[in-house]
Amino acid sequence: MNQAKVPVWVSIALIPFINVMLAFFVSALVILALGEDPIEAAGYLIYGAFGYEEGIGYTLYYATNLIFTGLAVSVAFKAGLFNIGGEGQAYIGGLGVGLVCLWFDSSLPLMVIAPLAIIGGALFGAAWAYIPAYLQARRGSHVVITTIMFNFIASSLMVYLLVNWLKQDGRMSPNSRTFEESAWLPYMHELLAPFGIELSESPLNASFLWALICCVFVWGLIWHTRWGYQLRTLGTNATAAVYAGIDNSKVTIWVMLISGGLAGFVGLNEIMGVNHSLLLNFTAGYGFAGIAVSLMGRNHPVGIIVAAILFGALYQGGSELAFEIPTITPEIVVVIQGLVILFSGALENMLKDRIEGFFIRKSVA
Repeated sequence: MNQAKVPVWVSIALIPFINVMLAFFVSALVILALGEDPIEAAGYLIYGAFGYEEGIGYTLYYATNLIFTGLAVSVAFKAGLFNIGGEGQAYIGGLGVGLVCLWFDSSLPLMVIAPLAIIGGALFGAAWAYIPAYLQARRGSHVVITTIMFNFIASSLMVYLLVNWLKQDGRMSPNSRTFEESAWLPYMHELLAPFGIELSESPLNASFLWALICCVFVWGLIWHTRWGYQLRTLGTNATAAVYAGIDNSKVTIWVMLISGGLAGFVGLNEIMGVNHSLLLNFTAGYGFAGIAVSLMGRNHPVGIIVAAILFGALYQGGSELAFEIPTITPEIVVVIQGLVILFSGALENMLKDRIEGFFIRKSVA
């Protein structure tokens, strides 16, 4: 099929939109089977996500984590690498953020701690991605297998560190001490208040702005730099990349380092922005959800932002839905989220040929 004759907006916008609508249609059938009204359920979901300021704040708070992990997946995917280790890289990146805050919160101001935390999250996340990258580039181990395994290693390592080294004395739960306020990222309602913009309180914090900056960085890197050209060439045709003089092993390693560093920024939002202490399981599956966000967003930063907001809306709106209609339990909300992932990921090509064929025939006629 001649892809050149298919309008770009069809692949980038129309096909993902149709896939999401199919997912919602099947979700409506599930809700009907429970004896509830799908229209009423959709109203509660939309209202919970976008109907009031606090709900919007929560939606964007969830979306922040998904932007970071979605970007992490997309950078690797552009190079032909399927990084499924975002969960572990985010976990270890959060460790880097937390250690910076624990070490410097009583001696340095936020304007110094924040850049150090960004560097710490990026370095720790990249370091955790380095070993699978090295094994892929130099030893031929498949990056999918190694990154999955490193998720479990990261989880066990965090349990060990928090239980034996970082847990606050006299505390039963495996949490570090609470950071001093000098190591707290400001909330968005606090940032905007001096400008006369009043917002309801929510977990949305300054890391959302950093996520948007990272989107610009990834866009510039992939499409407007020599490194980005090497990255895309490797992902398109590894053999051609070799003939072009590109060191595929070297590119594989630095791409995975960038991917791991982006995933590590989840710690900025969760550790420094909301929880203000190191704790277990703060990643909450964002690393895996980032795969769906990246696929739905067609591995483009703009698409990733839109997909992340959609998933953030499902998280927040789903909570409102489960509260208002007890029959629709949180597990059913997870099913709805899973259907969106299924149709946007595994079944994304189900209608692709037919839709593109329609536009090709239309352009020929």
